[in-house]
Amino acid sequence: MVTQLSGSMETIYNDVVKRNPGEAEFHQAVKEVLESVAPALVKYPEFVEARIIERICEPERQTIFRVPWQDDKGQMHVNRGIRVQFNSALGPYKGGIRFHPSVYLGIIKFLGFEQIFKNSLTGLPIGGGKGGSDFDPKGKSDSEVMRFCQSFMIELHRLIGEHTDVPAGDIGVGAREIGYMFGQYKRLTNRFEAGVLTGKGLLYGGSLARTQATGYGCTYFVEEMLKAKNNSFDGKKVVVSGSGNVAIYTLEKVVQLGGKVIAMSDSGGYVVDEKGFDFGTIKRLKEVERRRIKDYCDYHKHARYIEGGSIWDVPCDIAMPSATQNELTGKDAKELVKNGCIAVGEGANMPSTPEAIQVFLDAGVLFGPAKAANAGGVATSALEMQQNAGREAWEFAEVDAKLHQIMRNIYKTTSEAADEFGVPGNFVVGANIAGFIKVARVMMIHGLI
Repeated sequence: MVTQLSGSMETIYNDVVKRNPGEAEFHQAVKEVLESVAPALVKYPEFVEARIIERICEPERQTIFRVPWQDDKGQMHVNRGIRVQFNSALGPYKGGIRFHPSVYLGIIKFLGFEQIFKNSLTGLPIGGGKGGSDFDPKGKSDSEVMRFCQSFMIELHRLIGEHTDVPAGDIGVGAREIGYMFGQYKRLTNRFEAGVLTGKGLLYGGSLARTQATGYGCTYFVEEMLKAKNNSFDGKKVVVSGSGNVAIYTLEKVVQLGGKVIAMSDSGGYVVDEKGFDFGTIKRLKEVERRRIKDYCDYHKHARYIEGGSIWDVPCDIAMPSATQNELTGKDAKELVKNGCIAVGEGANMPSTPEAIQVFLDAGVLFGPAKAANAGGVATSALEMQQNAGREAWEFAEVDAKLHQIMRNIYKTTSEAADEFGVPGNFVVGANIAGFIKVARVMMIHGLI
């Protein structure tokens, strides 16, 4: 992996930083891509002449809006809503909505920028975008969440549509929130436009396997990396950070493939279960009872809870960071390598710092970057859009089979790009270049956009 930018790339990067001050996560995402795609610009000088890099780093549209809402006591609150429509070269903007106190423009721009290349890798006709709010749904009643979602959609509905921009869920936005937003969209537009949001409930146009898709997809990608080395999940000890949607279904698929998840976490700490986590218990705790990870020990007395600390101190064969950005540091990566970790699959968006990624690459650890490894969620959202367009509902097995093939294709595309540009096995470079070239070619075809 290139660790320094060439002169022209450094100029572009510095201009991005200057134009977008204080947006550290966005700067980090841009720098990683610029470090990777230089060989593609040598091979395709027309991209340089057309200033594709400069254009792709600037969102097509970014909107910030006020979201006033009333709590159950009648008190008024004001949050900020954001939608960044980054690139529509390949199709309508596609990317989730995140509700979390950490949300600000820089987070949404980083996520939207990553989405451009991730969506490109799926091979499906979707562009890149992202949205969210600094609203925190934790501790709020269903009525409070509903009122917030309705207020949020009053502004968002002006920006979206099945042929324009199709949001989905992300951190803090699940089936409940999507349902409230869809209901308000229908109310405001007088249209039952099923394809305007994905991650919907099954009763009104949602897709089977969408809930499982990101976790399943990441596990399928890691499976492909292991297969290429004549290896598998069978008998492997796996650590999965987080205990949200991605982590839960990573656990399920790892177990189905013969592995054993021995640690999971939340913001308070982590639980170690050397016998292997029980999927049914985690699913009930997090999806039904909405309890903390430490409560797993109430059902499995042999498991132990560690408050705070780093889950990456737990020795494992495979690490799957599935919580949030920059959760796995260079120090954590060194600890994983020391303890014999052979593969890492990023289930969250940009969960490994640049220092951590370099440690893994230097040590020869198989590394599946988020752009490739966690593309299963958005891929299945695009499959939901296809079902909505045809007014169809596919069986779980059909959707899962399509997802599995998409992840195989992403691995193949990423691996072949890494080989072609002289860095075999470097899936960071491979994913960035493969995703970039496709978008760049279409931008050239479309002209000055």
